[in-house]
Amino acid sequence: QVHLVESGGGSVQAGDSLRLSCAASGRTFSSYAMGWFRQAPGKEREFVAAISWSGTSMYYIDSVKGRFTISRDNAKNTVLLQMNSLKPEDTAVYYCRADYGGRRYWGQGTQVTVSS
Repeated sequence: QVHLVESGGGSVQAGDSLRLSCAASGRTFSSYAMGWFRQAPGKEREFVAAISWSGTSMYYIDSVKGRFTISRDNAKNTVLLQMNSLKPEDTAVYYCRADYGGRRYWGQGTQVTVSS
């Protein structure tokens, strides 16, 4: 069982930066692939970024490439999403997800609001 808690969201201006953090409980965090997803009002939840269990492979949706960076610290059971050059279209609730062996866990989400 993995319990995920996101933090770091907030309200910012376009062009600003935010760093989201996802803290995970459980002894097997380092075995899990981790990802960030987001859901804007009235839209489907979408993939944003993912990182392999080892931290050596990262994946991004095209709209955030070059602006967002995902990283993880397995010693601290934490995954981060550094978001730079934020745009109004990045406004959404951001969720952390853990995947391993068919098991999937979600956090409760953190709100990011970007105003122009």
